Amino acid sequence: MPRQNYVFTSESVSEGHPDKLCDQISDAVLDALLTQDPSARVACETFATTNRVLIGGEIGLSDRDRLEGLMARVPDIAREVIRDIGYEQDKFHWNTCEVMNFLHQQSPQIAQGVDRDGAGDQGIMFGYAVDDTPELMPAPIQYAQAILRRLADARKSGEQPTLGPDAKSQLSVKYRDGKPVGVTQIVVSHQHKHESQTSDDIRALVEPYVREVLPEGWLTDETVWHVNPTGTFVIGGPDGDAGLTGRKIIVDTYGGAAPHGGGAFSGKDPTKVDRSAAYAARYLAKNVVAAGLAKRCVIQLSYAIGVAAPLSIYADTFGTGTVKDAEIERAVGAAMDLTPKGIRDHLDLNRPIYRRTAAYGHFGRAPDADGGFSWERTDLAAALTRGL
Repeated sequence: MPRQNYVFTSESVSEGHPDKLCDQISDAVLDALLTQDPSARVACETFATTNRVLIGGEIGLSDRDRLEGLMARVPDIAREVIRDIGYEQDKFHWNTCEVMNFLHQQSPQIAQGVDRDGAGDQGIMFGYAVDDTPELMPAPIQYAQAILRRLADARKSGEQPTLGPDAKSQLSVKYRDGKPVGVTQIVVSHQHKHESQTSDDIRALVEPYVREVLPEGWLTDETVWHVNPTGTFVIGGPDGDAGLTGRKIIVDTYGGAAPHGGGAFSGKDPTKVDRSAAYAARYLAKNVVAAGLAKRCVIQLSYAIGVAAPLSIYADTFGTGTVKDAEIERAVGAAMDLTPKGIRDHLDLNRPIYRRTAAYGHFGRAPDADGGFSWERTDLAAALTRGL
């Protein structure tokens, strides 16, 4: 029987965090290539430090002339991302930082298996859903993400012009009888522009937005606040700490509340099952919970490079299921084609929808009209129920 009374903590980072900046550049490159060719192959990595951004990895388009044109645009794509995030610091400015492009053609030995609709790599992928929130996400990560997104909106709109792009949040959420009921500890570390601003000053700026985001009654007199606990936080972003694509995989997913297969998402086209199968697993788990088949569900999928069919499908409802877990495994396998091509087709993943995923979580977001976050739909719930 799962524990019912406990405190669980998750963290998030803002779009201006060095690692998230790199994720967004990698996914912006991916989007640019998919705009030109829905079958583009991309494995793009980004590294950022003081006044420098380095981009490398493998890419491929069917039209080599278009590929060369896009290669020339890569530095401008990176600068657009940095500008949109808001970096205009002396030692990290979108217009003056050096951008180095070391992308090259994808290895044909890797491509040969994928071209036969096999998986782009071996690995295990997990999806998770729980009825903590309307989005069927774990409450600690869902609200940690929401806090930073709201603060970014306030910064970019001009409501809070002294806040900088780099920030972190962390929530310790109290569960009673298996349900989230309050916050025991909250951490917000937010970059700011003036050294004269104290931790108390920053708390006065961010607290109204935190209270706006969290459910009523979750913050009490007993909640312990840690806002900029080390003091001054003026030097931020890649000038303060180097960034790298793929280092925030727990922030990107479930905040540690569920297993993770270890593969990062950003910069990878949807033939890479690290990304597409993790999206499919979330889609399946969310639909299991949305269908009322469980209050909590994890789905694991596994693949081998060049092999189309998943090697295994595993479900665990942690004792909350209304049917046996083995029946859910059979139902999800029957309801959706879980080959890499089947996933891409079902979720319509061969389109430029990825940069928006690279900050504030890949899950728990509303599906977009243009197909973004299609894995957050609950349109498979009826089929799952029928399949039992």
